[in-house]
Amino acid sequence: MKFVYEEFDLSGIETYPLTSRKSKARAEDFARPSAPGSSIDAFIASLPNIQAAADFKAIVRAIAAAKRHDGGIVWGLGAHVIKTGLGPILIDLMERGFVSALATNGAAIIHDFEIALVGATSEDVDEALGPGRFGMADETGRLLNGAITDGVAAGLGIGQAVTQFLAAKAPQFARASILAAAARLQIPVTVHVAVGTDIIHMHPAASGAALGEGSLRDFRYFVSNVARLERGVYLNCGSAVVLPEVFLKAVALSRNRGVALAKLTTVNLDFMQLYRPQTNVVRRPTAGTGGRGYSLTGHHEIMIPLLAAALVASEAID
Repeated sequence: MKFVYEEFDLSGIETYPLTSRKSKARAEDFARPSAPGSSIDAFIASLPNIQAAADFKAIVRAIAAAKRHDGGIVWGLGAHVIKTGLGPILIDLMERGFVSALATNGAAIIHDFEIALVGATSEDVDEALGPGRFGMADETGRLLNGAITDGVAAGLGIGQAVTQFLAAKAPQFARASILAAAARLQIPVTVHVAVGTDIIHMHPAASGAALGEGSLRDFRYFVSNVARLERGVYLNCGSAVVLPEVFLKAVALSRNRGVALAKLTTVNLDFMQLYRPQTNVVRRPTAGTGGRGYSLTGHHEIMIPLLAAALVASEAID
């Protein structure tokens, strides 16, 4: 049967009063202009209570509450967070009690280690790859591999090994190093390595046995840290694969041992939202627990200082 040109009859359409409808955008939730000289807490309060801005405020409240009630705040840090110059911001949060533990990957400790030693990091890969110089800085490969090998032989994980090495060496730029600050403040650091992904693995001093054993120890330390996050917060900042996978396994082991992780808050903060962080950090660990997962999209060098400023302001208000 062929259809014909026929207008739909609208004469019987039913309507309802606009005021009776549930609307997602309401005037009372709209943003307010900031007055000149406003404080950071006034600025945060002026943001709309809608979508990402509402989520941002909820994340600040969750982290502040976790600190007040000893719920635990674990930060997962990818390498990009370190090399965009956020060490001083994170160290300040560590000193203020907003960090219970740190988890990171092999690339992040390389950047932080170089910053501690010489105050600079992040080579130009395009320039260095052609002549075969990429990843071949002597001190990075020799000292960092040595610290890992010696530390693991002494029964330490990679995080402990590197933080203790920096504490003993007291390098010139330790004040800008998250790892050095962790040693000073006795905040546990776990390092989760994928063998072959980091420049120090290209050096003769690299020990697969030490990297594997140390990373496995750190995984088990990390599981213990995650298992303490009842009513706590886990933030994944800038890791697209390794840390989301490690976090999911830590959640699985915690629940296997009867730790419900009820009211857990998870946050993925990155400049794009990808499958593993969304699935393994934001959605799966909080499903059916009374917890909540959040996604914040933006550049680390803007979003993390903004989050830190909001947390400091929230503490001042309390």
